[in-house]
Amino acid sequence: MRSLAALALAIALAAVSAGAVVGAGFSRPERQQPRPTFRSGRDLVSVDVVVRDREGNIVRGLTAADFEIREDGRTQEILGLTFEEITDKAAAPLTTAELLAGVEQRMTAPSSAATPKPMAAADVAGHRLIVLLFDVSSMQPEDVQRAVDSASRFVSEQMSSADLVAVATVSTALDVLTDFTGDRVKVAAALAQLASTEGTATPPADASTAATDEAAAAATEATATETSEMDMFNNDVRLRALRTLAESLAPVEQKKAILYFSAGMERSGQDNQIELRTAVNAAVRAHVSIYPVDTRGLQAVVPGGDARQASGRGQSLFSGRGVAQQFSRLAASQDTLTSLAADTGGRAFTDTNNFGEAFDRVRRDISAYYLLGYSSTNPVKDGRFRRIQVRLKREGLRVEARAGYFAERDFAHTNRTDREAQLQEQMFSPVSATDVPVMVTAGYFRLAADRYYVPISVAVPGYAVPVGPGKEEISIDVLGIVSDEQGRPLSRMRETLKFPPATGTTLAGKQVLYQSGVALPPGRFSVKVVVRENTTGRMGSFEAPVGVPELKQAAVKVSSVVLSTQLQQTRAGKNQNPLVRDGVQLLPNVTHVVSRDQKLYFYYEVYEPGEADGGPQLKTSLAFYRGKVKVYETPAVERSAIDAADRKAALFQFEIPAGSFTAGLYTCQINIIDAAAGKFAFPRVAFYVR
Repeated sequence: MRSLAALALAIALAAVSAGAVVGAGFSRPERQQPRPTFRSGRDLVSVDVVVRDREGNIVRGLTAADFEIREDGRTQEILGLTFEEITDKAAAPLTTAELLAGVEQRMTAPSSAATPKPMAAADVAGHRLIVLLFDVSSMQPEDVQRAVDSASRFVSEQMSSADLVAVATVSTALDVLTDFTGDRVKVAAALAQLASTEGTATPPADASTAATDEAAAAATEATATETSEMDMFNNDVRLRALRTLAESLAPVEQKKAILYFSAGMERSGQDNQIELRTAVNAAVRAHVSIYPVDTRGLQAVVPGGDARQASGRGQSLFSGRGVAQQFSRLAASQDTLTSLAADTGGRAFTDTNNFGEAFDRVRRDISAYYLLGYSSTNPVKDGRFRRIQVRLKREGLRVEARAGYFAERDFAHTNRTDREAQLQEQMFSPVSATDVPVMVTAGYFRLAADRYYVPISVAVPGYAVPVGPGKEEISIDVLGIVSDEQGRPLSRMRETLKFPPATGTTLAGKQVLYQSGVALPPGRFSVKVVVRENTTGRMGSFEAPVGVPELKQAAVKVSSVVLSTQLQQTRAGKNQNPLVRDGVQLLPNVTHVVSRDQKLYFYYEVYEPGEADGGPQLKTSLAFYRGKVKVYETPAVERSAIDAADRKAALFQFEIPAGSFTAGLYTCQINIIDAAAGKFAFPRVAFYVR
């Protein structure tokens, strides 16, 4: 993160942070004797509180005696209280010409090789700390330009000498363009590095951009890592960036704000809910409030779609189902932004073209507040959520404070019993460890009318499994639970994966894959998996919803589509797993990232097809798209018989060399036509070829 981390470390030496150890000293009255000091350790919890009257004005002059703090219903002793108020200091306004001239001078001047000097605590006292974070991976070019324009207006018209602003971007990694500074020209120069071309959200491509896309993909192929594969189809990299910023700012004992410019977070079904809770908890502990701004601005949902997409087809256009799906998709993309704001004390700005409101709200919220500190009476490090209630003993005043925090965890244990308890603790902790990257996917295949087999795949990148000194055996513990909507456990997975000592040298560049499965009825469920590598004891966790559809009302009853790059011999015998046939198991590719030297396997099933002339009339093929351009299509396969009579299923498996595609992102559309019933379906799967 370049110098943001250096700033945090420098301030940590001069400021008291939440969770720091405080020494209390007592001396004897004799002057001739040395002064012995007795120290006691306390874990401090600090809470920032805004107090307003009925008119919404800030209330000043309160003391610790006016407040009451409770943690999980237990009264806590207030050990310290300070009132922080930041006032704007006069600053000479900069004209647009002066600002542009200064920006041009900074961008054309040779960069200094000197190491930036870390700021001290005195440098940030009395200042507002604001981070402008641009999520260029989610924004289209026009979204980036709107965000940059609004930030530039703030710098030129509103930024005062009391504001210290940092600028950062997040795409595949977090990049700090400029550290905290009160120099408006320096901030404007950092913003000038961003332009509409920074928007990297995948737009619908056409033939004119295909060559450019392929060249860019080939240029980045050499730098692709296993971590980027794990994060390609989810929001984890963005949440980790927010967590990293919050943790770096934690030593600064005052309120901070992150203005997060994003075009929404599309939930792909592969998002780790624990990453969201971890990011929120890090922000809460660091007194960082997140203010997401949806850069798409005011959006209108046009029935049938706008000019950027084809008109709707079928009955959904007339029944209202199509419009309802449009509203649901828009709300889902803004849901995570709203949660980040609500859980950290910020506010989300969605469906508005006036981004200036976000800057006004940030300046207002972090300009005047009380900072209270107490030592929790609960010493147990169980990782559970602890609810905080701040009350005033005076009438007619309103309190704004965070709802609570997650306690720290302690997992330095060695014996077998305690290790098992450690896994259980992480399993039932809302904020579990994420030190080991792990990813989980699930599918569904019908076994009977009201019962489905749900295969569950757990992937851990090989680089995350260290090799211990000597010739010790390498092992990984896996614990997983599938629960219903009420949180009741339905199925449990527990396995210790063991590898010979020599295996450690071959894990780099590969993945450790664990397969399991459970039979479920139609409904909504969740799966949580905790993984621990037993060389250093580091742990990782993943939680995601699992949906099993009710196929009775579906026009064409189709299972989930499995993308695989590997077949494995397995023991023959009775097995309800549809991915095992004739002693060969199809291993799902969890990350959907493939190499050109691999083979692509697509597997799916069609249930209860219509019949005509004594049998079904199914026709299916695969069409591959690069954006909107069809680049490849397989010959159609026809099926006039049922393959699995007990499940009334027709089975389809395609094998295609990945070398048939150039490097880049593709969408595979599965075309299924039931000619006997006069119905069709077009499920899709995205994958990336490197």
